[in-house]
Amino acid sequence: MHTIRNTLVVVDPQQPEDLIINHAKMIARTTRSHLHLLACDKHRNVRAYLDDLQAGLAREDFNVSAESAWHGSLHKTIIMTQQAQGCGLVIKQHLPDNPLLKGLLTPEDWKLLRYCPCPVLLVKSTRPWAGGNILAAVDVGSSDVEHRVLHTGIVSHGHDIAKLAGATLHMMSAHPYPMLSAPDPMFQLKESIQAFYREQCETFQDEFAISDQRLHIEEGPAEVLIPYMANKLEVALTVIGSVARTGMAGKLVGNTAEMILDTLDSDILVLKPADIISHLEELAAPPPNMAENVVLHSWPYHYRDTHHQDQRQFGGEINAAGATDLARSLSTRTRRSFPPGR
Repeated sequence: MHTIRNTLVVVDPQQPEDLIINHAKMIARTTRSHLHLLACDKHRNVRAYLDDLQAGLAREDFNVSAESAWHGSLHKTIIMTQQAQGCGLVIKQHLPDNPLLKGLLTPEDWKLLRYCPCPVLLVKSTRPWAGGNILAAVDVGSSDVEHRVLHTGIVSHGHDIAKLAGATLHMMSAHPYPMLSAPDPMFQLKESIQAFYREQCETFQDEFAISDQRLHIEEGPAEVLIPYMANKLEVALTVIGSVARTGMAGKLVGNTAEMILDTLDSDILVLKPADIISHLEELAAPPPNMAENVVLHSWPYHYRDTHHQDQRQFGGEINAAGATDLARSLSTRTRRSFPPGR
C-alpha cells in the first residue's frame, strides 16, 4: 500500500481536544490519510460532540468519519475499532495514571500498548515537532534479528519525521552497569561496555547521518535514562519499541514504554517487533462479518529507502511533493535487517 488509509483518533469529550486534534491534523495533512474519530463512552450521548468535531475537520478539507463505541473496556474498544476500520495508526492522549491504582490494576494505556497490533502515538506535550528534537531510543545490547529489525524501524522513523519536520534526530541506548562476576570480560568494565555499544550504533550513524554529538550512550536503567535524556534535550517526540510483555512477566518486569509514560515529558510513538505484530493481529482479528474487506496496514514497519526533498515545516507548510514523500516513506516500508554483529 502506498498510502495510509485510516488513522484512528481517540477523543474524549471531557478533555480539551485541541492537543489530540492538532496532532491528528498534522499527520493527516502529510500522509493524506482518512481520520476516524472514536469516542469511547458507554454512558453519555456524545453524538453532538462528534458531529461538531467532524464538521470542523471537514471544513478544513480533511477526510473524516466518527463513531461512539464501547466494548467492555477502553483498550478493547480502541483495538476492535482499529481492526474494523483497518487503521494503521492509533493516536490517543495520555493522562497521568493514579500511582496507587497503578499498583493494583494495569492501566488502560499499558494494555493498549501491549495488545494493539499497530503503532500507537500517545500525545502528552504541546511542544511542536517542527524545528525541535526527536529522540530514537534503542537497546543495541539485544542483537537478535527481530530486535535489529525493530531498531531499524525506530531509528528510520525518527529520521524521516525529523527530516520532514525540520527537526534534529538524536539516538540513545542505555547499557547495564559493569559486573566483575560477568562471564564475558567485556561486561566487567564500563569502558569496554560503552565501546561495544558504540560499535553496535555505528551502522545507524552511517545510514542515518547521526553524528557522535547526537549519539548518547548512557549507563543505567533505560526507564530512568530515557526520560532524563528527553528532558535534557527538550525532545518533542520519543520513538521507542515495545516487546508487548504480558502475563506474570509484565507484572514483575514491565515494559520500558509503559514505565516511562508518566515520567516522559514528550509525545511517544511505540513500535513493536514484526512477530509480535502478527501474533496480536491474530488475537485481535474481528469476526469476518466485521471486516471482510479490511486490509490491515502495519505503518510504520514497512520501510523503503527513499530520498526526500528538504522540508522546512511539518504541517501546513509542506508542499504536495513533500506530502507525497512522507506518505511513501511512512507507509511503503520494507523490512531490513542488519548483517550479523561484528
